Amino acid sequence: MSMSSLPLHERSLSLDHERLINVLAYKPNLLIIQDLDGVCMGLVKDPLTRVMDTNYIEATRSFNGHFYVLTNGEHIGKRGVNLIIERAYGDANLVKEKGFYLPGLAAGGVQWQDRHGNVSHPGVSQRELDFLETVPKQIEASFKAFFANNNYNLDNQAIAGYIQASILDNKVSPTANLNVFHEAFIEQEDYYFKLQQHIKQLMDDLLIKAANEGLEDSFFVHYAPNLGRDETGQEIVQEAKGKDSGTTDFQFMLKGGIKEVGVLGVLNRYYYQKTGNYPLGEDFTVRNAPRNHHELLALIKDNFDPNQMPTMVGVGDTITSKVVENNGKLSFGRGGSDRGFLQLIQEMGQTFNTGNIIVYIDSSAGEVKNRKPLKLEENNGQSYVVEGPGDPRDKNDPLTLNVAFPGGHKQYINCFREAAKRRQSINNS
Repeated sequence: MSMSSLPLHERSLSLDHERLINVLAYKPNLLIIQDLDGVCMGLVKDPLTRVMDTNYIEATRSFNGHFYVLTNGEHIGKRGVNLIIERAYGDANLVKEKGFYLPGLAAGGVQWQDRHGNVSHPGVSQRELDFLETVPKQIEASFKAFFANNNYNLDNQAIAGYIQASILDNKVSPTANLNVFHEAFIEQEDYYFKLQQHIKQLMDDLLIKAANEGLEDSFFVHYAPNLGRDETGQEIVQEAKGKDSGTTDFQFMLKGGIKEVGVLGVLNRYYYQKTGNYPLGEDFTVRNAPRNHHELLALIKDNFDPNQMPTMVGVGDTITSKVVENNGKLSFGRGGSDRGFLQLIQEMGQTFNTGNIIVYIDSSAGEVKNRKPLKLEENNGQSYVVEGPGDPRDKNDPLTLNVAFPGGHKQYINCFREAAKRRQSINNS
């Protein structure tokens, strides 16, 4: 059987976007779960400068009830996605009235929003919210202490501007983002590495401080990009090396706020829309779910009617695979903030035989230069992806990226809009 005749879920890094469009347009029992940054808008160093295409926003409405976002960012706040949408239209009331907000889970899964911007934080306590509120100030103080003790030939005004751009004062996922510092220290790699280690230590200290206040089981730190998890389940920092910035985002997050568990939160609500019942209960939150993929799959098999299981399409852009050599033996650090939820969706498709599709967006052309571009070759006038985002020596990566968009978010948006147009024509017929 030729590769082009295989169904999409059996292909790897296919460029058959027309076939994907048809799946999105004509599958009645469809569930799209999509990341945001780098997927439907370009990656930028300063989140305050992000923009989103209103044509894309409106296209999502053609998938009403079949499309949800799943992001480590947030819906709300001055760096939230809602403000980007409101700026795009210049009228927050219009956005709310028309239902232009993107529905789904943010902060890894602890912040829910519907199309009209109604936001809730299922399973989050007031004590946890109070602690999170103090974190941005502690990040700011840590930056200031670092530069007070280290002279990097930057004037005070520049340092102050960089610090403000680097503190993401999100409500439930306050973050230190080092992108602007990596650019400032591009010729001073040791300085950037030292700052990266300093912020890593800050995050460790914040976890200790939370534990001392009786919140030892409340938080974890998400590193983006990362090298997967260690034997204790903790994410592994990707250290800066040469021009590679490594981990740039240090997100202080609520435990349970990991995307793969968020998949269950979305699926639980999707089933309610279809059947009137929540398979995991109306009060289910990602905070009381298991973390292990085997346990998550068991929970799904035990509670969700397989006859109602949708074909799922997972869309992301942050996948890493780095070789680690130790005494001549190679191992691979597999990470990326989208890997976990995409892999779970793939495993669900295999378990329920629903043909789930994993879509990869190449976001390497954005301002954040820590993404490996897809490698393409041409043969008889046809383009093929010959090398994915991971290390080419990693032959046993369990995650297969079925469809690829080497042209990045703009190419994906064009595909998505065409699928929305076709699906809307069916709905109107």
